[in-house]
Amino acid sequence: MNKRLLIVFLFTSSIFVRGQEISWSLQKCFDVALNNNIDIKIQQLEILRSKKNYTHPLLEMVPSVGLTANHSYNFGSTIDPNTNARVSSDIQWDNLNLNASVNLLDFSNLSTARKNKLEVELSKADKEVIEYEYKLQLLEKYFEVLYSQEQLKILKEQFKNAVYNLERIQKEVEIGSKPKSDLYDMQFNFSQEENEILISEQLYEYQKKELFQLMNDNETNTKNVILEPYFVTNSNENNIEITNNPKLNFAEINYKSSKKEVGVLRGDNLPTLSAFYGFSTFYSAPINRPDVVVDDFQTQFDNNKYHQTGLQLQIPIFTGFKHNRRIAAAKIQTERAKWQAEQEKIKINQQVELEKTQKNNYLQRNEKLKNSLDLAEKMFTTSQAKFLTGKTDAVVFSTIKNQRLNAEYEVLKNDLLFQYTSVRINLLTKNQL
Repeated sequence: MNKRLLIVFLFTSSIFVRGQEISWSLQKCFDVALNNNIDIKIQQLEILRSKKNYTHPLLEMVPSVGLTANHSYNFGSTIDPNTNARVSSDIQWDNLNLNASVNLLDFSNLSTARKNKLEVELSKADKEVIEYEYKLQLLEKYFEVLYSQEQLKILKEQFKNAVYNLERIQKEVEIGSKPKSDLYDMQFNFSQEENEILISEQLYEYQKKELFQLMNDNETNTKNVILEPYFVTNSNENNIEITNNPKLNFAEINYKSSKKEVGVLRGDNLPTLSAFYGFSTFYSAPINRPDVVVDDFQTQFDNNKYHQTGLQLQIPIFTGFKHNRRIAAAKIQTERAKWQAEQEKIKINQQVELEKTQKNNYLQRNEKLKNSLDLAEKMFTTSQAKFLTGKTDAVVFSTIKNQRLNAEYEVLKNDLLFQYTSVRINLLTKNQL
């Protein structure tokens, strides 16, 4: 392909692509991913389930009411104690019972209600942990794609110089001012840069697909997507406090829930005070005894009414060794949850300290790497002039050109790692960008 046509093609295609580009920020990736994530949707249902299991202690005082009605027949005979004679006991029997009871004081129910309320908070905290760990995965993948994207820009910018030098060498070889060996060297380097751009483009597109698959986004055309760098200030914070870490919050709520479990079990050993009310009435009539006269159904139901009301205090005396062992096991579980919360706190603090150290390291390297890049730029400019005037060959020029490219890569990598570490610190300490 004619090199001028290649340049025109590259610029034309780049203009066309830029017209279709869709910019994606890190926050936009987070929003789309969190909205599409299946694990988060499942955990949201778990939160709803936990809310349904929770009942306010006042609602526990709503009476439980039961109505029992039965119709039965008794067949056979029995001994009349007045006459000591056997008489028929074939009786038709109708009975109605209405019972209501309410627990006025039940320590076990109170502890269960408090524990169920904490279960709702625990489900919410678990959802936040899922989101938090998911965001850390997205963050890593986002900056991986961002590095490939910015690296590709550097390669394409360098490729313009390769096109220019190759055209110039071809002309100089044609007029005899340059040997063909220089042309072969430049053609070889040109071919290598073309291959490197192709490989980088393929890797870039592949990584973008991975990112959008991680977000469960199958609608967006990733070929038109460009990622926005997440710029942060070059500050060196040393006093960073952990104000909101989901894993630490979950561990603390889990510890509180374990303590409530002990309270629930202990409640079974405490007195229970309840109030009750009962109402009953019945109707009975002998079967196949026309000589016996009984009151009618309505009269018997009215006359046989019976009411009962009162208070009941139940004091457990001995609940068995098994129950005591369950309480002891719950205490051990509570102590375990306490140490787990402490361990999580230590791990997060250590993570933050390591990230702060890395951030400071990247900040310190930044100036030196930029100085190296400035020197590489000067070397390249000098080498370019020498190459055009024939004072240096293509091999030396290509070596210096690659040194400048590596220097650009190092500055890019250090800048992106600084950004990545800054965002990680924000997620670890505040769970936000």
